Amino acid sequence: MQSNVWFIPRGCSFSTQAALDLSTGGVIDVPLAQTGEGIAECELLKWFVQEGDQVEEFQPLCEVQSDKATIEITSRYKGKISHIVHVPGSIVKVGETLLKIAVDEIPEPTETSDASEKMTSLDSDFIGSSDISSVPEKSKIDGVSSTPAVRNLAKQYGLDINDVPGTGKDGRILKEDVTNYAMQKGLINEALACAQQKHSEVSSLIGAGYEDKTLQLRGYQRSMVKSMTLAAKIPHFYYVEEMKCDAVVELKKSFQNENSDPEIKHTFLPVLIKSLSMALTTHPMLNSRFNEESYEVILKGSHNIGIAMATPNGLVVPNIKNVQSLSILEITKELSRLQKLAKINKLSPDDISGSTITLSNIGGIGGKFGSPLINSPEVAIIGIGRIQKIAQFTEDGDVYPASIMTINIGADHRVLDGATVARFCNDWKKFVEKPDLLLLHTR
Repeated sequence: MQSNVWFIPRGCSFSTQAALDLSTGGVIDVPLAQTGEGIAECELLKWFVQEGDQVEEFQPLCEVQSDKATIEITSRYKGKISHIVHVPGSIVKVGETLLKIAVDEIPEPTETSDASEKMTSLDSDFIGSSDISSVPEKSKIDGVSSTPAVRNLAKQYGLDINDVPGTGKDGRILKEDVTNYAMQKGLINEALACAQQKHSEVSSLIGAGYEDKTLQLRGYQRSMVKSMTLAAKIPHFYYVEEMKCDAVVELKKSFQNENSDPEIKHTFLPVLIKSLSMALTTHPMLNSRFNEESYEVILKGSHNIGIAMATPNGLVVPNIKNVQSLSILEITKELSRLQKLAKINKLSPDDISGSTITLSNIGGIGGKFGSPLINSPEVAIIGIGRIQKIAQFTEDGDVYPASIMTINIGADHRVLDGATVARFCNDWKKFVEKPDLLLLHTR
């Protein structure tokens, strides 16, 4: 059967609609729709609903994460959650069933796509009923209202989940209900139940002692595997330079002293981003993409500068669009927005796509410099080390302190040569060491 994939304009939300014309109710298999080009699977992060919940059209059902962005899945149906197929942490392939919804009536389709949904009839007690809530609980949701984890626990004890009395909302069976019922049946004793609960709590704190653990790479971490595998095929060369940042340090202090907005925190990075864009204007080859199949280099008109960010969910590279047209203050605000969204795993597909060159600020954590790998199909990436006070010498031999930052430019040697990168770096260094020159070139 065919179905519609609906895109909800507010943020990243997707929902599905079955291409069916039925007046009677049934159970709809809701699959994971295609959430973006090239996306074959997503990690299920969390559910917003539980089995037995009544849902409305376009109500959020769950949140999933592809290797590109976090996406909210919404319902296209009004009905009751019959069965949740996957638990948080599961990897769900596109087209695979996420959950089942018991509905009274299937809405009319308006468009078609390649996604599919299946319709299965309820038993004879259900068909013809216009009130789902009037159907006995066992008919509605295959027996009981409980999560997959609770049903699995009952299975471990050899219990029939239908026999366990539920104490949760609307008779929902909780983990404690299964444990208490197993104790009543003599399958476990109270001391063992307490010990199991304590062991579970301790294990979550200490990581199950000294035993080996296997961790699945998910979301952005899976994306890093793919991108770094591609990067390993690129012939890199590196160009290392030092820049004096005394003027940038003073500029940052001035910005902060004049700052009247508590939501804004001025750092060195926006100045470095703007000066980088200025240098790219006269060296467009570094702001390009390479198509190895056609041997073409595409010079990108916009400076969409990616900023590598370490998050609790892995490394992600959102980018600031059209830096060539933004002021330092505008760059500061956009950088802050991206950092906040990255921290809570809410970056949109647009935030993390379309970058033309990448900055990796390893100095924000520590270290002089690193050797970053290119974010293909870009042709250059820049690693920025921390700013350090270093002793310098004048021409007369006098010693003076200077704020020095080491940068390391990784370049695709199929497109860029050493002389091109050196000339670009000289111009960028000039803007960093004398940021007042930015005024001469700012439009």
